[in-house]
Amino acid sequence: HIAHYTTAKNTNLTKAKSAKNDEFYTQYADIQAEINAYIEYDPDVFRNKSILLPCDDPEWSNFTRFFAQNFENFGLQKLISTSYAIESKQIKEWEPTLFETENPNYDADRSRTNGKIFILEHDANRNGKIDIDDLEWNYLSGDGDFRSDEVKALRDEADIIITNPPFSLFREFLAWIVEAQKQFVIIGNMNAVTYKEVFPLIKENKLWLGQSIHSGDREFGIPDYYPMEAAGQRIDENGKKYIRVKGVRWFTNLDHGRRHQPLELMSMADNIKYSKHNDVKGHEYRHYDNYDAIEVAYTDAIPNDFDGIMGVPKSFLDKYCPEQFEIVGCAEGDSGKELGLKPFDRELKKLNKSLRDGQLYYMENGIPTKPYARILIRKKQVTQ
Repeated sequence: HIAHYTTAKNTNLTKAKSAKNDEFYTQYADIQAEINAYIEYDPDVFRNKSILLPCDDPEWSNFTRFFAQNFENFGLQKLISTSYAIESKQIKEWEPTLFETENPNYDADRSRTNGKIFILEHDANRNGKIDIDDLEWNYLSGDGDFRSDEVKALRDEADIIITNPPFSLFREFLAWIVEAQKQFVIIGNMNAVTYKEVFPLIKENKLWLGQSIHSGDREFGIPDYYPMEAAGQRIDENGKKYIRVKGVRWFTNLDHGRRHQPLELMSMADNIKYSKHNDVKGHEYRHYDNYDAIEVAYTDAIPNDFDGIMGVPKSFLDKYCPEQFEIVGCAEGDSGKELGLKPFDRELKKLNKSLRDGQLYYMENGIPTKPYARILIRKKQVTQ
């Protein structure tokens, strides 16, 4: 049975934001690929740790399934997941699952208004192993919102927080984790790297991108009651709905091996001579007009023998090795102004209406040209 993708004009993420339909269920294989990278780097990374999976719904979610199935394997001490109350999601048509209704804890009213908490910490069914069948659940006293005191207390008790937070609340969710100084692995949109709540953490090496997703889009499951009207949606042979989302990344402060692998780069002269990019080959590197730095439009065109500051694409962060480069700043809006990007000459606005103070530009054939969002980096300075 071949899955069919339906296409429509609207982009699914903007749509999700406006309708707050941002319950996307991460695929099991995507979780496995990412978590394996931390285990390979440090086999004991989760040993004796308590993991909290907030914004989760074990009946749908693969996060709970994955960690419950690997509970003994990873040497976990405790696994807690919390789900959000159904009524808070403004869902009209909804049926509780058999998993819930057949449980002695089931309460029809609370089922609508209260979130749930699922705990895994011992062999509840006494079959000699701890796995998903040993999950025990109950109702939370509130709706399960991560900002509630109840879920905050669970956060404070946990060692590591892992989830796919609602995309529309990403900044707030990250701030919630950082406030408690916890380790985390969360999914978000690549654009979040330039947020003022996120970029300083990247610059200070308190947050970096995960190992397993570097480009393209990823498929997420969506609840049955979501309308099927976005681009790149499909229904599988079991009637499950999926949506493709562009530009997603893992954000984390758990270490992994790829982070310490320096990029293999050519000299500036060799890039000009041999680069596979037509706008690099045979051309001198451009210098910005309003900041002392050069424009490098591709990560693989970063010269290895230039000691000054370079403006590089956001996707550089997929390959960033803190032992090789240091991040100087983000050339966007207020951050750019703080870095000292000179205001543009107002006359130039006639030639390019999109010029903004706090953004880089260079002159090309007499026209001020603005590159796409740039991160400023330089070679790691060796201190004597």
